[in-house]
Amino acid sequence: MHRKHWSGFALLVILLLSSRVAAQQQEDVIPLSVELLNRSLNKLPFVIAEDQGLYKKHGLDVTLWMPDVDDEWGMPEAQGGINVQIERPERPDISVDGGTPMMAAIMTNARARLRIMLATTDCVVRWHIVAGPGITRLEDLKGKRLGISGPGAMTDFISRMLAEKMGWDRIQDISIMSNAFRHDALDEGLVDAFVAYEVPYAAARKAGYQPLYDLRQWNESIAGSSVRVEREWLKTPRNREAALRFLKATAGAVSLFHNDRELALQVLRKWHGMQDREFATMIYVAGKEMPRKPYPCVEGIKNTLELWDSNEARRYQPEDFYDDSLMRELDESGFLDSLYQ
Repeated sequence: MHRKHWSGFALLVILLLSSRVAAQQQEDVIPLSVELLNRSLNKLPFVIAEDQGLYKKHGLDVTLWMPDVDDEWGMPEAQGGINVQIERPERPDISVDGGTPMMAAIMTNARARLRIMLATTDCVVRWHIVAGPGITRLEDLKGKRLGISGPGAMTDFISRMLAEKMGWDRIQDISIMSNAFRHDALDEGLVDAFVAYEVPYAAARKAGYQPLYDLRQWNESIAGSSVRVEREWLKTPRNREAALRFLKATAGAVSLFHNDRELALQVLRKWHGMQDREFATMIYVAGKEMPRKPYPCVEGIKNTLELWDSNEARRYQPEDFYDDSLMRELDESGFLDSLYQ
């Protein structure tokens, strides 16, 4: 073949191979719809993953939905922040929210959607009880009103555990009041105390309230914010691969949270509008117990079944609510340990 023709043929081959590689790479990117049901601290790793391009790094095209930044979600200090202007998916591939609330819904709502937990970023009861004037001990709450976010919520889990630990009848010895999980409920005299997760707690401290009790002292397991999928969805090989990639990005973001405080504060400022550094730092510090290997919280699942003990609860075993096989695969491959070397 003439040298000129050979050069042209070689160029054509290179172009064809390049286009094939590009097409293959494009085929390897898996689209994934993900919802975060609020912007609490234990969901920050999923925002970090988006902010730092970890989903793309692991071959995912993620459409991420989360609620707007406003005080409805306990973000009273938010100024600006990123609102993801997309329509909430009707049936997302992955839903990120508490495992306990999902279980409570399944055990009380015939139409609740059963999902399984693949990973969890919140495995220990670590919030606070904040009280108004005149309440100085947990014992003082007997006969009083305790504020929570709503039935079946993580705050409800804590109210049930409080009653159990104090030996109280949850119906007769204390009033559990919904829609009262911020300090404005104390200001208005609607409740005597409330269960405060990290953002309302930081806001209450800034408003001058002191914690009545640090719930870390219980050292109790909880099934907090979890990567939740439908079991049938996970059975498809491509979906299982997508879930594995998502967990890689999640674990990577958890390592960034632990290893780079400034990055975490930057993401809180950019995405959640938390311009007050002291306020944001108080929230960040509350996440020190976030597990570096975010396995599903099996003990928290067991605790939930016990606290919601009922005829319906007894239909289930802990294994009905989680699948840790993907996390074990990442762990046994050395991937999780490599994030901290």
